[in-house]
Amino acid sequence: MGGRQDDVTATSGLQIPLIRSLDPPIKPSRNRFSSLCAIMASMSSVLLGYDIGVMSGAAIYIQQDFEISDVQVEILVGIINLYATIGAAAAGRTSDWIGRRYTMVLSAGFFFVGAILMGFAPNYPLLMSGRFVAGIGIGYASLIASVYTAEVSPASSRGSLSSFPEFFLNVGILLGYVSNYAFSKFPLQLGWRFMLGIGLFPSLFLAAIVIFVMPESPRWLVMQGRLGEAKQVLNTTSDSIGESLQRLADIKKVVGIPVSCDDDVVQVPKQSTHGGGVWKELFLHPTPAVRHVLITAVGVHFFLEATGMNAVVLYSPRIFEKAGISSSDHKLLATVAVGLTKTVFILVATVLFDRVGRRPLILTSVGGMIISLVTLGVGLTIIERSHEEGTWLVGLCVGMVLADVAFFSMGMGPMGFVSSEIFPLRLRAQGVSVGMVVNNAVGSVVSMTFLSLYHAISIGGAFLLYAGVATVGWVFFYVVFPETRGRNLEEVEGLFGNLMWKFSTKKDDNTDVENS
Repeated sequence: MGGRQDDVTATSGLQIPLIRSLDPPIKPSRNRFSSLCAIMASMSSVLLGYDIGVMSGAAIYIQQDFEISDVQVEILVGIINLYATIGAAAAGRTSDWIGRRYTMVLSAGFFFVGAILMGFAPNYPLLMSGRFVAGIGIGYASLIASVYTAEVSPASSRGSLSSFPEFFLNVGILLGYVSNYAFSKFPLQLGWRFMLGIGLFPSLFLAAIVIFVMPESPRWLVMQGRLGEAKQVLNTTSDSIGESLQRLADIKKVVGIPVSCDDDVVQVPKQSTHGGGVWKELFLHPTPAVRHVLITAVGVHFFLEATGMNAVVLYSPRIFEKAGISSSDHKLLATVAVGLTKTVFILVATVLFDRVGRRPLILTSVGGMIISLVTLGVGLTIIERSHEEGTWLVGLCVGMVLADVAFFSMGMGPMGFVSSEIFPLRLRAQGVSVGMVVNNAVGSVVSMTFLSLYHAISIGGAFLLYAGVATVGWVFFYVVFPETRGRNLEEVEGLFGNLMWKFSTKKDDNTDVENS
């Protein structure tokens, strides 16, 4: 029978054995619709990825066509991160105002207009205006993809699903690299225009699927008092009806709606979820938990960019040239290998985030980056100083570039999107926007200074500098980053406020079993 008769109860003087099943509890199946929603939302990251990837090659031909200097190339390539800072700063309040879905549509609209302006730009100033419009859209997209995915995902798969934006960002980078190679044979004045202009098609596709397929975030619906709609979305995105009801009750509690309230539409108690109240709680009067959350999120986004990944992705053809690859075709093919490696290794994070946890992955990721960056820096220094371009040195440098992007993609990269889960609901949209502002600001500095940096301290010295920053980052994550695997969004805030967290939920789970 699969049971045992060790419990007894008395009924009418008789002792009746209770049978306790030894069969393991049935584990609810993963929800496929929530995965579909996460995939669709994450497609907005393709816009950012495509721009990063395509500009690495397009900049070579733009420099030849417009006869611009290296400094102008740096500005052209890196300025979009600075423009994206404006979009990210505005996206938090916008998404709280018009909803997560329509913020995605707005981001796609900006990128659509930007792609047209860049593709038809007759000169450098008008090309920069197109970069400005596209950058605003990218800022919106980078924030809303992570916020929406975190809010729609069940706890059992939130880590994996929240890594989808990074996966699709890498898909966009790979598509940009492929576009570079495909259009490199076109006439000079035409090839780079196709590379940039073709980016309008992903934005049209994104807007269409958001409007016709995707539901609104259930947490945003509750914040608007639309409980009936939120309940429907939660029923379709949770692993079970019981989890759906628990998620709804947790969100109600956070928003200030009585848990017992079962109306479809209710008046939401006035809270400072818009405007200055959120900023005061984040910066002027934060609780210890909020302060810890903010430091962690800002640190994640700072080290994500300050370790030089934008330099690797945007300037990989120049890096390979310094490593000894002279053929343009070979440089572009090696760059495609970078995009392919980034895309493949993000799948490692997608599989492992909810199995081994966030903390082990990010520490392993940063540790691997340190080793790769040091080796790459040493290899490039040897080539530069000895003028030796042996096959083994070229292979070593190319291998270390690929190792760097591989380690980045398996932990550090997707953590920028997964970190949206650590903000409480009332602060999430605008809190994530703070992280994205830091991300884009630091990314723009790295992108716009790399060429000048390697001219000043050598290209090998530049990567050794990035390795030093990554070392500081590893210590930071070891000290301040708690494990959030398996927690509902409404529970995550409780892990912050001190440095004495439990690194794993396993002990908690065992305790719960013993007490039940």
